[in-house]
This record gives sequence, C-alpha cells and structure tokens, in this order.
Amino acid sequence: MKRPLTVMLVAAEASGDERGAGLARALKARLGDGVRFVGVGGERMAAEGVASPFDISELSILGLLEGLLAWRKVVRRADQTAALAVREKPDVAVLIDSWGFTLRVAQRLRRALPGVPLIKYVGPQVWASRPGRARTLAGTVDHLLSIHRFDAPYFEAAGLPVTFVGDATLALDFSQADPQRLRRQVGAGPDDPILLVLPGSRPSEIARVLPPFRDAVDRLKVERSDLRVVVVAAPTVADAVQAEVAGWSHRAHVTTTEAEKLDAMRAATVALACSGTVTTQLALAGCPMVVGYRLAPLTHALLKLLIRTRYITLTNIAAQDFVSPEFIQEDCEGRKLAEAVAQRLDDADLRARQVAAQYAALEKMGRGGPDPSAVAAHAVAEIVGRA
Repeated sequence: MKRPLTVMLVAAEASGDERGAGLARALKARLGDGVRFVGVGGERMAAEGVASPFDISELSILGLLEGLLAWRKVVRRADQTAALAVREKPDVAVLIDSWGFTLRVAQRLRRALPGVPLIKYVGPQVWASRPGRARTLAGTVDHLLSIHRFDAPYFEAAGLPVTFVGDATLALDFSQADPQRLRRQVGAGPDDPILLVLPGSRPSEIARVLPPFRDAVDRLKVERSDLRVVVVAAPTVADAVQAEVAGWSHRAHVTTTEAEKLDAMRAATVALACSGTVTTQLALAGCPMVVGYRLAPLTHALLKLLIRTRYITLTNIAAQDFVSPEFIQEDCEGRKLAEAVAQRLDDADLRARQVAAQYAALEKMGRGGPDPSAVAAHAVAEIVGRA
C-alpha cells in the first residue's frame, strides 16, 4: 500500500485560505485516505485538516511601508514554515498567492528540500506591474497554477510551465444562500433597501478603507431611515471590524460567517466594497457594487509609476471598462462614495444594467467552466505522479 501523499499548503491571507481549503477538499475527493496535509493557513484550511503553526492574520500585509515594518516578522514566519517542511517532509508544496511571503518560503524550501516540487498557485499580476517578477518566480518554483487565461505567455516566456486552472471564486456556490433569512435577521421588510459594506480582510484595509465607508454610511442614513446596513467581517479582521462598527452612530448588523456573507450578497440592494476577491463574489451574486480602496501615500505614489492598467477590479479589467465605479486614494471619501451608492439605490434600471455588465465580464473570466479546485488538484496529482 502506498504511503499517503503529504501535501504542504501555504496561504497567508483570507482569499488564499479559501483557495487552499478548496484545493484540500478536491485532493481528498481525488485521493481519499491517500493524502495528508501540513502547512500554513486560516480557519477554512484548518477545517480541511491543515493545522497552521501560527495565526496568518499578522501576514496579511499590503503596502511598501507596512512591508518594511513587518519584514522581520515575515522572515521569522518564513523560517518557521520552512522548518515545518523539513520536519514533515512533504512530497509537494503548494504556495498560494501572497507574493512576498510565499516567495521567501519558496526560496527556503528550495535550499532545505531541493527535491520537493514547488508549485505556485496564483501568480503575481505581472500584466499590471513589475513584469520582472515572472523571471524571479521562474527561478524559484517548478510550476504555476494560473487563475487567469492571460497569465501564461508572461511566465512561459521566462521558462516557467503554467497550467490554467481558473479562478475558484467563479465556482462559488450560492445555491444554499437565502436572502430572506438575512432580511429577517436584520429586521428588513421585503422592499427595504440593504447596503452591504465589505471593508477588506487586511488590518491596513480596515484602518484606511473603513473610515470613509463609515462616512458614506452616515451620509446615506441621514435621508434614508429605512436603509439597513450589513457589514462583512472577514475572519482575519473580525475583532477589529466588530469593535469599529460597535461605535457607529447608526446601527449595523455584522456578519462573521461564510453562510451569512453569501445570504447578504444575495439580499443586498447595493454593496460598498474594498477591492479584492469579494468584488468577483458580489458580481456572481448579482449585486451591483461601488468599489473603494486606499493605500499608504508612498506605496500609492510608487505604484502609479509601475501600474500598467487603468482598473483594479477584476470584472472591470475583464470588461476593459468601469462596469463598477472605482474610487481610489483621495477619491475614496465619504461624499463621493455615498453619491455613487445613492444613485444605485434610487435607480433600479442602473442596477440592472450594472448587474448585466458584471455578468458579461464574468463570462470573459471563465465562469461556467470546470471546477478550478478540481483542475488544480488534478494538476498537483499529475506533477507528483499520482494522477
């Protein structure tokens, strides 16, 4: 009898935790008792058998200054992750998103365990900025599992084999979502408008994005007493979000579970969302959205010199149009956000047009294809000879 395949999965933020959990489920469905997991992840991966040695919320970092301040912590956790690999001797390591952290982990694994195949799951967005990262990745890992069809040429030109698996977010299952259950929870009647607020999953996002979102909510509530507000608190920042929202002058319902989040996405009239994976989820739910984002000033100034795309939201990138309005940096302020949300609350035709355009963008992104987690599991099994 073959010994179980030992798979190391490493994720450092909420979206990676979701992808890692999906991959673990798909590998278990494929290999049954013939697979065991080790690695680093969050609550969702833990539920699938990946016992993380530390809390990944401290690695959810975005921005130049934040990265420099957290450098020692990132290095320490990368060393700890490599030590876990040396102890557990995985047959393969899958490093999910989180460019800065997983690159350091890959470099350490390559030195410590040179025979172990290293797979990067989600490549850096070299089509948007810093194309040199393709060469860096090609010199560090053995294979890339890509979530975008347009990734392959950039990485293959650098000598890195690429398998397109698709974006697991596009396979998100809303079949059990119940918008009426959410309405009952928040005391909303069948015609009462609901604003869903999604302030991000990183501490820096909560610090920079939630204040203008709160200002927008305050402005909207002045003239809309019937507006119900629901705030999504990602597991990585749940305590911080709940503490902030508890001090709001207007009552808001905070959701902390995946089931409640999906109910809210289906129930919401409009969403006010921090740029990230949730914007694709909202598009799948048929929820029109307004997108906001803020970075540290220095990080933003540098990125303006590097970014080669006009858009930050994936559905907008796919559509090559501002399907969902984006308010970035100084434009991410309460008045502008409130005006964009109010337009959508007041205009059902505008909401319908936006939802249709979001759906069209999702088709371009590959919605309706094979389950990405299953495709990724097949690729991993093939790479290690267990297909």
